[in-house]
Amino acid sequence: MKFFPAIVFIFIFQSYLLGEYIDDEYILPPEHRVNGSFVAELLGPKTDEVLKSTVGIIRNGKLIAHGVIVDARGLILSKASSSVGARSIQTYNNDSFDIRIRKRDEATDLALWQIISPSSKNWIPLSWKNEQNRTKVGNWALSVGPQIEELMLGVISAKCRPIGREGGVMGVILEETNSSTNGIEVVEVLPQAAGDRAGLKIRDKIFSVDGRSIRKTSQINQIIKDKNPGDLVTLMVHRKSQPVILRLTLGHRAVAFDLFNRNLLMSGPVSKRKDNFATIIQHDLPLKKEMMGGGLYDLEGNCLGINIARVDRVTTYSLPTSIVLPVLDRWIKSVP
Repeated sequence: MKFFPAIVFIFIFQSYLLGEYIDDEYILPPEHRVNGSFVAELLGPKTDEVLKSTVGIIRNGKLIAHGVIVDARGLILSKASSSVGARSIQTYNNDSFDIRIRKRDEATDLALWQIISPSSKNWIPLSWKNEQNRTKVGNWALSVGPQIEELMLGVISAKCRPIGREGGVMGVILEETNSSTNGIEVVEVLPQAAGDRAGLKIRDKIFSVDGRSIRKTSQINQIIKDKNPGDLVTLMVHRKSQPVILRLTLGHRAVAFDLFNRNLLMSGPVSKRKDNFATIIQHDLPLKKEMMGGGLYDLEGNCLGINIARVDRVTTYSLPTSIVLPVLDRWIKSVP
């Protein structure tokens, strides 16, 4: 068993060389996907327990998130912002069941769902492990693959830490001025960012934000910083000396500026909500954003946390049990 890590890395490297690109996506032929089978052998009978307690969250026939069964009544925990509008789940053996939302927590971005058909089924919840030493840098960690049929292996890649709040962003660059009675000029509008979608244009001059008169660039920055992604702001701008009212829904800073980061573009789609978490576990499992809401496990099959944000191709954040369990315990007690 002491040679297991070396064996895994050798097979992963060999498997990478045998893959190919199909429709711009790197695809590894099934016969060479050995990571999952090695992990399954390592966990033994615990593999079935992990897979059976994981579900795919479905909207309009498409996978939008993962979830984990947390109560025998069919209660499921998932990532709130990823699972909005979900109507059903799919289990590891491809059974489908309808669900409804029961609870949502903005601070953690967690949501509690309940299976409503069949309501009498005795669901098997996952096992939790609330031990900080299981999340040290370099420790092994597991998650369920995208089709809920195999396990993926990685390591804890950074210390547990808080992730600060970024605040909303317009996705524009403004002229720098400390005193202007002629408005603050828009110097650049980032394509596809919030300002672009709202209709802001280069050389527009911002005179007020939410009814507050503006004379300094710092005033605009402070107003926007105090708001959250998704908040609506009203701008009064002058365009060729004519007043125009624009309503703008703020975006996420990382999403807006990641559009210009070539490395992140190569990473593929990331989670929209990636900030403002009290504590996270960072790991390197190559999960897709549609796999957020699933569990992060140790080598004994115990859940260490909930995958909450895909940051890039080698960085995923998970909420540790110390953050998840207090919220979950309160929710479970309130559900009849």
